[in-house]
Amino acid sequence: MSRILFVLTGADHWTLADGTRHPTGFWAEEVTVPYEAFTAAGHEVVVATPGGVVPTVDDGSLTDDTVATAVEAMTELRRPIALADVRLGDYAAVYYPGGHGPMEDLATDAESGRLLGEALASGRPLGVVCHGPAALLATGADGASPFAGYRLTGFSNAEETQGGLAPRAPWLLQDRLAGLGADVVVAEPWAPHVVVDRNLVTGQNPASSAGVAEEMLRALA
Repeated sequence: MSRILFVLTGADHWTLADGTRHPTGFWAEEVTVPYEAFTAAGHEVVVATPGGVVPTVDDGSLTDDTVATAVEAMTELRRPIALADVRLGDYAAVYYPGGHGPMEDLATDAESGRLLGEALASGRPLGVVCHGPAALLATGADGASPFAGYRLTGFSNAEETQGGLAPRAPWLLQDRLAGLGADVVVAEPWAPHVVVDRNLVTGQNPASSAGVAEEMLRALA
């Protein structure tokens, strides 16, 4: 059995371009589906957040009773460790789910940025889904991002537009990832889409979280 680190947003809102706060947090499906896959395979999951705050679930992701029940049953969410206390050597893999929360905090979190760079360099499976790739923007503080040149995906401009928030967004994830020098590959909105490049496994949207977990488990086997 290995330990897998889940890095979740500690934010409960996303500040829009006009200064208003859009209530958010983590997206339930992107946490519970991989959690169930990893634990069913015998792995232990540890949750970390900035400052060790208990993460907030985006209410919009709780429309399915099964998912809501799974969030409630996931006791790890109620006792996260502080991101600053994470030692990468304690974990076999690292996973970042989305929700709009990472756009607020992980996109500028230096501790998270260092962890991502270390995880990428270590060769450990590194899974990142939907808006989770916003955390990649905190890398490369001393120069080019280590993710420059990697093929990856994330929540697309088309999906943000169809979701209704693009006109009010201070920035769009797909554009910012391209600005890192990454090769951003997006597919049809809302369809499962997973991109694997070396040890980096990325998923475009909530429907891609199962595929990301599957690829990570394959790498861990």
